[in-house]
Amino acid sequence: MSLAGKTILVTGSTDGVGRYVAERLAADGASVIAHGRDRGRGEALVGRIEKSGGKARFLRADLASLAEVRSLAEGVGEICDGLDVLVNNAGIGTGGGGARREVSADGLELRFAVNYLAGFLLTRLLLPLIEARAPSRIVNVSSAGQQSIDFSDVMLTHGYSGVRAYCQSKLAQVLFTIDLAEELKARDITVNCLHPATYMDTTMVRVSGTRPISTVEEGGAAILQLVGSAALDASTGRYFNGLRESRADAQAYDAQARKQLRALSFKLVGLADPVAA
Repeated sequence: MSLAGKTILVTGSTDGVGRYVAERLAADGASVIAHGRDRGRGEALVGRIEKSGGKARFLRADLASLAEVRSLAEGVGEICDGLDVLVNNAGIGTGGGGARREVSADGLELRFAVNYLAGFLLTRLLLPLIEARAPSRIVNVSSAGQQSIDFSDVMLTHGYSGVRAYCQSKLAQVLFTIDLAEELKARDITVNCLHPATYMDTTMVRVSGTRPISTVEEGGAAILQLVGSAALDASTGRYFNGLRESRADAQAYDAQARKQLRALSFKLVGLADPVAA
């Protein structure tokens, strides 16, 4: 699929694999909407892209706040009339071995809020723009680190660990991917997710105290495949490990678990479920 002239939003694109993907997409002719929390790094990214002849805009938002997620969606709508691809890449890691339970601006467990719920809300708010450019794509950057969601304690008020919180939030992304793909299958919008690469050389990995074993180029190539490969035009609701389709945690294929997560998510972000309406 030619990316020339496509409008693509990449969240978390001021560092790591997100930055690599944004720069590659711009080099291939896409008009990139970059996102991050740090305006200085965002503007520096846009400057590098424009210096290389590419097109980019930057929007700042802290995804630990649902209000800022809504502002981000509004900002996207102000600068474009449609999105060809949404890449939900932004996220936070485990926090290292001594991680303590943290909460978002809305009082939600932080990793669930940032890694999953922010992308859920952003995607829902941007669906009209995505549908306006159909055939279009949604790519959720998840992880092979997955742990089943305990629906009796989703916010992990008991037995908290940073690893558990991270793995639960990443599995939630996979459930969301499969659920949304089913909902949108007749609307020419594909939804896929992936584990890009294991322990890439990123700030997130280094902060966790883990030694990197993969490059951002490896992970970036896997993300770019889901963004632009013509071979995946009809592929939706799938989980990839790197460049190959794989199987996620068993809970991802549990229809009742997906239904529970869907209902909880709409409740937490204050939106009505269009399917239930």
